[in-house]
Amino acid sequence: QMHLVESGGGLVQAGGSLRLSCAASGRTFSAYTISAYAMGWFRQAPGKEREFVATISWSGSSTYHAHSVKGRFTISRDNANNTLFLQMTSLKPEDTAVYYCAAGPRTSWSETDYDNWGQGTQVTVSS
Repeated sequence: QMHLVESGGGLVQAGGSLRLSCAASGRTFSAYTISAYAMGWFRQAPGKEREFVATISWSGSSTYHAHSVKGRFTISRDNANNTLFLQMTSLKPEDTAVYYCAAGPRTSWSETDYDNWGQGTQVTVSS
């Protein structure tokens, strides 16, 4: 199974920026590199259910962002380096959450369509 590891989280003031990364590791033959998969970012705030943030097709040609982050967050990928990104700008306190990357067969807003998940990285936005 492909192993996903998120990084780049931390504490930032409102209005600031962060760039999250998600690297795939484990076996390196094509079925276990992110280029074979659609990828997504989800987040879970304390006391709330996990929610969709953004998704990107395997080629990177199609992206979709949740309304709450559209215009502030941008999902992208670098298949050559087996890495997914989430550029976050104009951060708000309500963006505070654990952010997860996930891999699946197609772009989707539904977490049930993803079968490989990372452990998450904490993002905290102070007011």
